[in-house]
Amino acid sequence: MSITQFINFMKKIFLLLCLFNLLISCSKKTDGTNIHHNKMLVRIAELEIHSDFLSDYLTILREESRASVEREAGVICIFPMQIKENPASIRLVEIYASEEAYRSHLESLHFKHYKSATLHMVKSLRLVDAVAVDTTAMSLIFRKLNQTR
Repeated sequence: MSITQFINFMKKIFLLLCLFNLLISCSKKTDGTNIHHNKMLVRIAELEIHSDFLSDYLTILREESRASVEREAGVICIFPMQIKENPASIRLVEIYASEEAYRSHLESLHFKHYKSATLHMVKSLRLVDAVAVDTTAMSLIFRKLNQTR
């Protein structure tokens, strides 16, 4: 790996960690559900998608991530992103109120549809479990987002 590739890799990691830190620091979901930080399940999903299916995959992913956050109280965040240099590389920051909320999510109809509809589109999937470093900043971020609307 060249120094330029290493620097670009570290920039991506830094961005993901910053995003992760921002997303997991909330104290309440917008619907008023209390979130207990020590029970949250946080992970980053790293996916590689077959380029022939990328457009279809992104459509299904958008539907599933939105449905999960809107319909499931225990799903705090499913934030999908594409890597600029490689659009077939997808990253998701996933935050669940608890392990139980995650298990419930896996049984939801929209997740089952996503999984069955995209199984042949995914080259690889890696799930990276994480923990919050700073749990105080998220409410400030959401306030700022609401002020800019």
